[in-house]
Amino acid sequence: MTLARAALALGLAACAAAAPAQDARPVRILVGFAAGGSTDAIARHLAAGLQQELGRTVLVENRPGAGGQIAAQALKAARPDGETLFLSNSHTVSMIPLTILKPGFEPSKDFAPVGLVAVNPDVFAVSATVPGSERMGLREFGQWAKAHPGQGNVGVPAQASAPDFAVGVVANALGADLKSVPYRGDGPVAQDLMGGQIPAGIGSVGAMLPAAKAGKLHIVAVNGSTRLPLLPEVPTYAELGIKGYEEVIFTAMFAPAGTPAPLLQGYSTALAKIVKSPEFVGKLAELGIVAASSTPAELNARMQATHAAWTTMVKNAGHKPQ
Repeated sequence: MTLARAALALGLAACAAAAPAQDARPVRILVGFAAGGSTDAIARHLAAGLQQELGRTVLVENRPGAGGQIAAQALKAARPDGETLFLSNSHTVSMIPLTILKPGFEPSKDFAPVGLVAVNPDVFAVSATVPGSERMGLREFGQWAKAHPGQGNVGVPAQASAPDFAVGVVANALGADLKSVPYRGDGPVAQDLMGGQIPAGIGSVGAMLPAAKAGKLHIVAVNGSTRLPLLPEVPTYAELGIKGYEEVIFTAMFAPAGTPAPLLQGYSTALAKIVKSPEFVGKLAELGIVAASSTPAELNARMQATHAAWTTMVKNAGHKPQ
């Protein structure tokens, strides 16, 4: 019996002491986005791995809508019996509580961190249709925007998202006339960049890299504290003297608050083993995503750091929760 299975068995025993005996039912992984997206793809890779590690059926249940709020609310309402987990990005658990008045959940009280799964840095891209874009860095694009008032539109995946607020951070740092243009996902942003409908955009590496390889756009900056091994030639915002957008979007697993500690430990151990496996690392790399693991305590600390950084960014943007 693996360490994860042993811990899970202890946790199930703890639950059984307070509930009627029953056959083990499938474990659900709630996903707040539709099937086919990157979060869903990650969840399905995890489900296959957890099923093997834990010896239980693990299913992915998509609850799309409201930027992940519906799935988050479902996790809050679930029994803390180890049968329901939630795979979420940091937009849902860290940004939505800052920008929505009544999101229907409070992560610090309603969720129990299980472990980190991945980090997904955003990149700033310039359309190849912008004259001279092949020679542009981010500062040069800022100069182009100054010379073309009203044309410095920057596509972002969603309104009131980290990329949305980041446009203001970049504009202020460069003294450039940049305007955030919210889309519904970064896929459409990449499409419009390739078509020349918009001169610049912020989105995930996975969304932007194929178009960059095809020469349809140029990646000029990445958020985070270090350069990406996948894009070693692309500087971070901080390297360019732009402060305030160092926090990288992450994807992590959560359980309902009150889930027995042995259960959480069992899931955390199994999750870390999967996330560190060469197979999982390779599958995420194909999506332009970096696999990353953590303990529950480390994930909790990361959530607090993200909350603090994004609180400052939202406040500086003058955004009022709605």
